[in-house]
Amino acid sequence: MRIRQFALVGATTALLAATAACGGASTTAAGSGDEVKQVSVTIDGVGAVTTDSALAKKVPADLRGRGTLTVATNAPYQPFIDFKVEGKNDEFKGLDHDLFQAASARLGLKATFSQQPFDGLVPGLQAGKYDAIAGGITDKKERQQVATFVDYSASGTGFLVKTGNPLAVKTVADLCGRKVAVQKASNQAKNLADYSKASCAGKAIDVKEYPENPQAVQALLAGNVEVVAATKVNLVDTAATLAGKADLVEDPSAPNGWLASPNGFGFLKANKELAQAYQAAVQSLIDDGTYGKILGQWKQTPIAIKQATIDQAID
Repeated sequence: MRIRQFALVGATTALLAATAACGGASTTAAGSGDEVKQVSVTIDGVGAVTTDSALAKKVPADLRGRGTLTVATNAPYQPFIDFKVEGKNDEFKGLDHDLFQAASARLGLKATFSQQPFDGLVPGLQAGKYDAIAGGITDKKERQQVATFVDYSASGTGFLVKTGNPLAVKTVADLCGRKVAVQKASNQAKNLADYSKASCAGKAIDVKEYPENPQAVQALLAGNVEVVAATKVNLVDTAATLAGKADLVEDPSAPNGWLASPNGFGFLKANKELAQAYQAAVQSLIDDGTYGKILGQWKQTPIAIKQATIDQAID
């Protein structure tokens, strides 16, 4: 998973003082902020998710009365977000889509996703064009200048080895003295070079860069390298297609991968109350097993977390 980069725009002070605007027509009847609407969504492979009235009361009154919110995204970016039908850009699927829909239903809200240019997500959030952003977005400290992130998963670097793990690779420390394939100019290339210099005295990691991850994997299968280092969320799917040829290393001390960074749903910084409501909703989905089913449906159990957090960026 590449880090999804977008530019921050200027004049943030005034914009951050505003709350997010309506961002589209409501699909439910308007009501008073004291009402809790009962919403139910059915998630494919998971089942129905319904409203928890106590959690719904955490939603700011104006939004609770409106009953809907808009979510800007940028598809395709599998497995987080994708178009439900190729060529149709107003229907979505993916891990983020399912999880956000489920959390919204738990809060008595209906969420409508809207395709936007990736570099326009944060400026649009600042301008109040929509209420949230989602789609495999990494929670980074720079982005917290604008948004509050509800962290729902974490993904770092994973290691792919030949089936049976003949070199007994368990952690990044076992890469010292090994030939490791990475994608050119990736975080893995930089982080492994830094780690090698700091921690592999006399047994440097021989980092081999390839234009794309598939070429790095082919180098492993051909015996030209001993390990592939890439974002774990991507290697989950890769390993599944290479049964009998390659295995994904599981490190109990780093279940989400080496140097795991959180992925989050972004809300305008001035709307922290809304972010806290979604944090509580995601936690309820974790606690009752719905979250695990959604991640399992998208084959992303390895990026699961036990506690939904806010603004836990590592860089």
